[in-house]
Amino acid sequence: MPDPLKDKQIVLGVCGGIAAYKAVDLLRVLVKSGASTRVVMTRSARAFVGPVTFEALSGHAVWTRFGGQDDTTFRHIAWADEADGVVIAPATANIIGKMAHGIADDPLTTFVLGVRAPILVCPSMNVHMYENRVVQDNVKRLEQAGIKVLRPETGSLACGHEGPGRLPDVETIAEEFRLLLSPQDLTGERILITAGPTQEPVDPVRFISNPSSGKMGYALARVARRRGAEVLLISGPTVLPDPQGVRVIRLRTADEMLNAVMDHVEQTTIIVKAAAVSDWRPASIFEHKVKKEEMARPLLLEQTPDILKALGENKKGQILVGFAAETQNLTENARAKLTAKNLDLIVANLIGQSDSGFGSDTNQVSLLYRDGRTEALPLMDKGALAGVILDRVLEIKRRGPMHDA
Repeated sequence: MPDPLKDKQIVLGVCGGIAAYKAVDLLRVLVKSGASTRVVMTRSARAFVGPVTFEALSGHAVWTRFGGQDDTTFRHIAWADEADGVVIAPATANIIGKMAHGIADDPLTTFVLGVRAPILVCPSMNVHMYENRVVQDNVKRLEQAGIKVLRPETGSLACGHEGPGRLPDVETIAEEFRLLLSPQDLTGERILITAGPTQEPVDPVRFISNPSSGKMGYALARVARRRGAEVLLISGPTVLPDPQGVRVIRLRTADEMLNAVMDHVEQTTIIVKAAAVSDWRPASIFEHKVKKEEMARPLLLEQTPDILKALGENKKGQILVGFAAETQNLTENARAKLTAKNLDLIVANLIGQSDSGFGSDTNQVSLLYRDGRTEALPLMDKGALAGVILDRVLEIKRRGPMHDA
């Protein structure tokens, strides 16, 4: 499944507030995601950012007033009919009030009245203005009308006050917009995803680990949440930020991951174990940092707990998906793991390639099913791959986890 914004016809509404400059960055994100984006600005917005900036980034003329150059009598209807989604950022108290009461006295409000596609409104204003009872009533009216309102962040505002009113980061807005445009086919599912490596300490400053970045598991968490699932991400050490709207448990060792997984497994309907758990750990941990000259003797190792096997032995109707990262005999090793661990689906990839596997933004995998089928997928972005994996999980779920995929 590609980025939900790709090839979509999007309209960005920009209102007159100090946060209007952020709309430029938001437009850049929308265009980079593959959306064809047109911009409509209020008269006040032009006092903060010029339309030429938006025209250069979008490749389209910006609509700023009725009767302007290239204006047509029914432009507001044409744009409304063509739009796959609308995002208004920043949204001022003025525009929120007009939308809440059906007032149409400029291009933006006139256009919005005709829109049937999803609309995301992102308020940004002074904290006292935002908390004003009338503004809050207007926000509720928009929500009751089916319009999604992304609440502002709390912090230091341009006016010097502290509190809610700050426009969220553009990536936060874009992710909420993706959710709005995504199919909600995972609504009601409770998905547990593991991600990243584990670290097994040798002493206070050294550990045994692997190069897993966690990107695949985090992509799965983001896409599952976009599609309506309640997602729990159990993550080993990574530098990745928590996916928006996802509950995250961060830990370090295989034992900690096993405990966290088993504590939550009964509440889940789908389990995707994308973590690269270290298979070995030191048989004993040194209390203090070991000097090089003291490490002449062999380091004794023992196996870490097999989390995937434990899940396979104890699953009760859940769909269980595993991963196999191999350097040789990919299909044979993945098939053996699928059977031994009682999996419904396994995602197998050869590691050691620069564009696939650990650390990369893309991956090329094969999907192996319980009925013996193998599905080879082309190289793709990990976000797109996450969508395909979740599609296949839904197919398995519709047929029943113990039946052929």
